[in-house]
Amino acid sequence: MRVLESTPEEATPQPADQRRPGRRWDVIAAVVYAALAVVVTSRLWADPDGRVLKANEDDHGFFLFVLAHAERAVFHGENLLFTDRLNFPDGINMMANTSILALGIPVSPITHWFGPGVALALLITIGLGGTAAAWYWVLSRHFVDRNSAAFVGGLWGGFAPTMISHANGHINFTVLILVPFLFWRVTKLRESGRSLKNGVILGLLVTVQAFINEEILLFVALACGIFLIAWGPSARQEFRAALVPGLKSLGVAVLTAGALLAYPLIVQFSGRQYYHGLPFTPDVYVTDLASYVFYARQSIAGNEALAQSLSVSPTEDNSFFGLPMIVLLVVCAILTWQHRATRAIVITGLVFVLIATGPTLRAGGVDTGVPMPLFFISHLPVINLITTTRFTMAVVWACAFLLAAATAKVLNDNESGRRVVIWWATVAVALIPVAPKPLITAYPTRVPELIMSGQWREFVPEGRSLVPVPLPEVTVGREGMRMAAFIGLDAPVPRGYFLGPTNGEENTTGTWNAPLRPTSERLFNIIRYGYTPPVTQADRAAALEDLRYWKAGALVLGETHAQADVLRATVTDLLGREPTLVGGAWVWEVSDLSR
Repeated sequence: MRVLESTPEEATPQPADQRRPGRRWDVIAAVVYAALAVVVTSRLWADPDGRVLKANEDDHGFFLFVLAHAERAVFHGENLLFTDRLNFPDGINMMANTSILALGIPVSPITHWFGPGVALALLITIGLGGTAAAWYWVLSRHFVDRNSAAFVGGLWGGFAPTMISHANGHINFTVLILVPFLFWRVTKLRESGRSLKNGVILGLLVTVQAFINEEILLFVALACGIFLIAWGPSARQEFRAALVPGLKSLGVAVLTAGALLAYPLIVQFSGRQYYHGLPFTPDVYVTDLASYVFYARQSIAGNEALAQSLSVSPTEDNSFFGLPMIVLLVVCAILTWQHRATRAIVITGLVFVLIATGPTLRAGGVDTGVPMPLFFISHLPVINLITTTRFTMAVVWACAFLLAAATAKVLNDNESGRRVVIWWATVAVALIPVAPKPLITAYPTRVPELIMSGQWREFVPEGRSLVPVPLPEVTVGREGMRMAAFIGLDAPVPRGYFLGPTNGEENTTGTWNAPLRPTSERLFNIIRYGYTPPVTQADRAAALEDLRYWKAGALVLGETHAQADVLRATVTDLLGREPTLVGGAWVWEVSDLSR
């Protein structure tokens, strides 16, 4: 780990080791990572507009929406940080949601001309392959002197089970291209005489990452802090030499990022539709310690039933490394233990293992009640906004460094022969079982041709909203979220799946839904519970009031919806008028009723 083991004066990039085989490994890495990313996303590419990621249809719909929002900001000049095109008329605080603006804006031309489905598939593909390539680039240029060792680190960094799990709908945790660069630039802060340059570069990276995912920034900051605490006592001379230039550079980085993020953060934490906390407690989404020795659902050796018993969701199979990988990591730690930096990396990874288990230790599906580090800090601001099991992301990063360092050491100590063959065989035994399978997709209820063709514009006058039936909600209103995205947010849509306050300024605790209204609640109950009570005059009056609140232009129900018949009968009874079947959808024109 040549940058971490060098003194501040030696911390600048060194010429490539003569043993590095030119650029051949660069090409191999790029081709393998790109091919693997395409294989993983192949089923989604087969029909990006029609298929959804089966493991997480809700977040798939949400990210279609945020990509449509970024396209509107670029092509229509709308507010980046707030929108009322969903959850109309109350709106959504986009800074308080995972709006991935640093990704959505660059791909906005793709969204504009090819649609949000293609943009989403593209980002997941780039995220996996690009993150692996970023790890390879940073490791090979700045941390290890063997490109083949960096290749292994990159393969793990980009395609670990954690990454594949989040590729099921979590774009913000799939595109982690900046993470290895953040770690590298942090090591540069200790260089004397370069505080301004190094601080500004780090500050800019932090700013961009903040517009992808703030949780990742917190994990990076915590990892760097824990590493420093573990490394400092054993490297007092280097620590003292790096302290002053490091603090100067860090100050510049804080000022740079602070100046750029000040207003967005004000909007996030005190702007319209802000919230605090999450809709669940820190002990809900935690990591089961036993899960580390088993395999995730998306790994080729994975077992669906076993993984389900140890994980809360297919998108949160963060810790399923497999027993062979755990053994390999122990061997890696032993091989590189003489280096202060790798000892600190091991300690950092283990601390995150403990944090990710939640407030109390859970193992084998049993909550032992034993307090863990999170027990003492879970109430703190910012920490209380984190889904606990995701702290495992930092364990993946520590493992990438460790795998690369150990592989480089084995290759440097043994140019060829049995030991090298045994090492590569051991790496293969650990990596092959966790190799990813293609993401599972499904065909949900099709978005009607009325929406996809733009024919809906005939029924929704300017300034009026398009109201999907059922309305967009988490789980039960997935069709509505896709409708909103595929009309490009050209008309506002009421409600939606997002994070906002429970009830405006009265209760700002975070929730995934807008406050229920009579009509949305009735339609919700039909979908969730099959509950269809008789429609009364009071219900009809409430429906008219809801239409006025939403400034509704038309209600739209897909003809192929699984419960289309009962939904159509209910809405017809509430409105007292029959719908028209157009472009695969039932349409109720209601502009006259919502005045």
